[in-house]
Amino acid sequence: MMRKNKLKNMLKNGECAIGTFAKLTDPAAVEILGLSGFDFFVLDNEHVGMSRSDMQSVIRGGDAVGIVPVVRVRENSPVEILQALDAGALGVQVPNVDTFEQATNLVKSSKYSPLGNRGFSPTTRAASYGLFDKMEFIKESNENTLVVAHCETVECINNLDEILTIKEIDVVFIGPMDLSQSMGLIGQGNHPKVLDAVDTIIKKVLEAGKSVGTVSTVADAQSFIERGVQYLLVGSDTGFIGTSAKDIVAKIKIAR
Repeated sequence: MMRKNKLKNMLKNGECAIGTFAKLTDPAAVEILGLSGFDFFVLDNEHVGMSRSDMQSVIRGGDAVGIVPVVRVRENSPVEILQALDAGALGVQVPNVDTFEQATNLVKSSKYSPLGNRGFSPTTRAASYGLFDKMEFIKESNENTLVVAHCETVECINNLDEILTIKEIDVVFIGPMDLSQSMGLIGQGNHPKVLDAVDTIIKKVLEAGKSVGTVSTVADAQSFIERGVQYLLVGSDTGFIGTSAKDIVAKIKIAR
């Protein structure tokens, strides 16, 4: 049977899902994240050089413990999206979706006919290597695949009302750092103008009946949840290692 996308179901039910970025190529990393209680991970193919084989191995590691695999692809490209989904990702997160046309192309690349034109091979890992009924797989895939579009530029905000009319867009993800750059305030994620823009995006997405996502610190997470953010990304596997290691070394040095 095809895997069910519990992340998509959580969002539909109004629940908040907690995820993190995965940047390491060892499947053990996402196994640990799943065993630690994270609902999903976003494999960061945008900012990390990762082979297709490594991507599939990490997704498989997530499947072993039931943490939902989402892939942030390098670009809004049919091949990038196709290979992530064929490898077994249950969702794609796509950067730089600034216009209605770009958002439409994202959906077309993510869904099979009649919703889109995703390339079809019945023998991929996602399709159980041909051991799953083809027509049932098409139906289940179209229903299960989570489509996440980044909103991280002034252009996207200006076009957001139109983008939100696209039914198959499930989540609009706010990228505050890229948004700050687009606003001429690079690196100033807490600048009042950037914060106002984030509030505008959240309000528009929620009014359209869709889920909104963003990145957060642990300290700010509850505030985002109270404002309606359901798709919440906190930290990364590499970040957790760095922060914990630095803290341990500091405490030992103090003890000496």
